[in-house]
Amino acid sequence: MADTVRRTTLSRPAAFWAVAVLLVLMLAASGVPSPLYRVYAAQFGFGSGMLTVVFAVYAFALLLSLLVVGGLSDHVGRRPVLAVALVVEAAAMAMFLLADGVGWLLAARVVQGLATGAMTGTFGAALLDTQRSERPLGPLVNAAAPGLGLSLGAVGAGLAVEFLPAATDWVFGSLTVLCLLAAAGVLALPETSPRLAGAAASLRPSVHVPVPQRRAFLVVLPGLVATWALGGLYASLGPSLVVDVFGVDDHVVGSLVVLALNGTGLVGSLAGRGLAPDRAMTRGALVFVVGVGGTVVTLAAGSLAGFFVAAVVSGAGFGAAFLGAMDTVTDGVAPGRRAGLLSAVFTVSYLAFSVPAIAAGVAAGYVGLTATAQVYGAVVIVLTVLAVAGLAVHRRRAPAPAPA
Repeated sequence: MADTVRRTTLSRPAAFWAVAVLLVLMLAASGVPSPLYRVYAAQFGFGSGMLTVVFAVYAFALLLSLLVVGGLSDHVGRRPVLAVALVVEAAAMAMFLLADGVGWLLAARVVQGLATGAMTGTFGAALLDTQRSERPLGPLVNAAAPGLGLSLGAVGAGLAVEFLPAATDWVFGSLTVLCLLAAAGVLALPETSPRLAGAAASLRPSVHVPVPQRRAFLVVLPGLVATWALGGLYASLGPSLVVDVFGVDDHVVGSLVVLALNGTGLVGSLAGRGLAPDRAMTRGALVFVVGVGGTVVTLAAGSLAGFFVAAVVSGAGFGAAFLGAMDTVTDGVAPGRRAGLLSAVFTVSYLAFSVPAIAAGVAAGYVGLTATAQVYGAVVIVLTVLAVAGLAVHRRRAPAPAPA
């Protein structure tokens, strides 16, 4: 029996890339609904207020899941959590497929949020578990995967709406099958968690950052909030900005806005890979500030081309800054604490991704999308500058390395 298990279990290098692919698939599924919100609004007859609610229920379900089961795989193993969560994700895709009203849409987003929250920290921990010690790519993949996955999902859905009949059937039918296949494929992964005691206690809603990582976590916190807050604005209201501010009513163009920000995050992560974590975060944050400043200016000028360029610059900065933050926070974390720590990182990230975007959606109904997005951008810039200043102070206070 042991020989059979060994033959059917992937090697650690193969498992690392399999986990990376599954992580991107999960994030792509979470990005699919963004360009479809307006399709559903027209189909089911709801306005921007309900669109904000649909976005909110997903985000809060995801956060609840992160808080409750985010660290569970440190206790029961990575594979059981991933397999169950992928089956739940498949159920969410099937609910989208069957949706015939706002109620189904809301329920599907809640179920998808629960599944995504359960998988986020677990996939991230599995990457750290299976990476090669001489070539640690886990932080890079964790930093790059959100941009790549969300971009693939958004652009794929936008293309489907423009060029396929019954696009939602094709998109969600395919994703249902892929998620079920992925759940079965998880069984071929090696189990890498040391399985600590206290599984039941870990289900109490909490955010736990191990003591050795707490200072680094506080240092990167403003940068996490700023970068993910901009991502939330683009994911929820980016396509609407293209229509309402620039007058371009095209689903592909709307989805390309999401790609411009998130897709170039991958480029930024790769560009920052050779830098020390603090340098990657500092340089990425400064590039991010330039990009967000450009976004504020181009919204006032009404330049769609400039808006896309600013999104590309912002995304590149996002990728490098997030890579630096992930490297900084995960440095030296014990194997049995990885899922819990990453769940804490993503809890903050998704709070920043959701709550400010929801507030922006509400504010847009009173002061308009353009003014809302400009104020939003200004706040993001201030937070990013604070993050750079905090990192500089942290660097000066860090103990000097011991002499050889």
